[in-house]
Amino acid sequence: MPPTEEPEPAAAACPAPDLATLEAEPLPAGSAAGRRVDRRAIAVGAVLLAACAGLVLYGVLDTEEKSVEPKLPTASVTYEVTGEGTADLTYQARSESGTAVVARRVSLPWKKTVRVPLGKSPIVTITLDAKGGQARCALAVRGRHVQTATAYGSYGRATCQGALPAPENTTGAVAPAQGES
Repeated sequence: MPPTEEPEPAAAACPAPDLATLEAEPLPAGSAAGRRVDRRAIAVGAVLLAACAGLVLYGVLDTEEKSVEPKLPTASVTYEVTGEGTADLTYQARSESGTAVVARRVSLPWKKTVRVPLGKSPIVTITLDAKGGQARCALAVRGRHVQTATAYGSYGRATCQGALPAPENTTGAVAPAQGES
């Protein structure tokens, strides 16, 4: 009997793939698997970039000063100056040291509400220029009218001043007002 050749199995007809070659070859650019990986990487990168940019912008744009509780209790004081033209104004504002704010050539009428520390004297002073005229100041503490005064003529002056109670001590007793003992 002649020797019979046995047919090779079907699997043997296809040579085994070279694994080194498969790992080294990138996925084709148009393949579905390649697009999925690229889109996922781009999406993750975009999210990370947006998060970093948001944190940087928050730090740069968050320049709002945090409100600090006043060291001394204050009272609401409203200064009002009526008249025509301009005047130089000096007034006590939120200053624990007692320094005044000076505003030059302010257009009238003018009105400002500030918080003045207790124990300080709220005051507004009007000084007219060489043209003169007439201007009137008014002072209100916690919404109650305290004083009115009028300046007349060239370099005319007027002052409105009031008094605020002294702040309370930590024991609850009221401290003596300025000038009292």
